[in-house]
Amino acid sequence: MKVTVREQRLCRLWRKLRLVVGLSGAASLVLPAGIPAAGADASPSIRVRVNNYSEASDGVVASAERQATRIFEKAGLGVVWLNCPMSRSLLVEPNPCHQAPEARDVILRILSAPTGGDSRNDVFGFAVHPLLASIYYDRVLHRAIRGDTPFDLVLGAVIAHEIGHLLIGSNGHSDLGVMQAHWARSQIRQAETGNLLFTPEQAQLIQGEAQARTELRKLIPKRRTAEMER
Repeated sequence: MKVTVREQRLCRLWRKLRLVVGLSGAASLVLPAGIPAAGADASPSIRVRVNNYSEASDGVVASAERQATRIFEKAGLGVVWLNCPMSRSLLVEPNPCHQAPEARDVILRILSAPTGGDSRNDVFGFAVHPLLASIYYDRVLHRAIRGDTPFDLVLGAVIAHEIGHLLIGSNGHSDLGVMQAHWARSQIRQAETGNLLFTPEQAQLIQGEAQARTELRKLIPKRRTAEMER
C-alpha cells in the first residue's frame, strides 16, 4: 500500500504525541471515538486540559479561557476547556482528566512561577510541541499590573500564545499579532481592544494542525496495514 506525503506527516505527528505523552507521565495516548473523517463539515477543534497550580481563582481562569476562546474562534478553531481538579476525586465515575490524552488534546499548566533560573520578566511561559503548554502566573500578573490591564485579559492572550506554539510549532513567533515574542505596551493595548489575534497565515496553520489531529484515528489503521504489507 502506498502511503501519501500527508499520511507520513500525520504519522510523524502521532509519534511526537506519543513521545511527549510518555515524557509527561501519562500511560498512553488514545484515539478519540466519533472523530469526523477528513473532509467533514465540522469545524476543527481541540480540547485543552487545564491544570491550575497557581493562586489564580477559578473565576479568573474561566474568564481567561473565554478570552482565549475568542482569539481562537477568530482563527477558525473551536476550543473545549477541561478544568482538572488538583486532587483526585473519591467519586466512582471516571474523571476524563485522569484518562490518557486523546489525539486532539493539549495540556495547559498554570504555574505560580518559573522553577528554573530564568529571571527574565518578559517570558510568560513555554511550550513543548506538540502537547504541553505552561504559563507563569506571577509574570503575567506583573505585566497586567504594569499595563493597568485586567489580569484575565492578559492571561487569556498568553494562553492563546502558548497553545498557538503547540499548533503552529515552536518557531511560531511573528512580527504581528498574538504570536509576537515580546509584549510591550502596544501589544497590551491591542489585547484590550480585542485586536491581538493570529494572522491569517497562522490561522490556516492552526486549522490544518487541528484537522490533522482529528484525522489520526482514520490514519493509524491504514498505516499499520501498510507496514504489514512491506
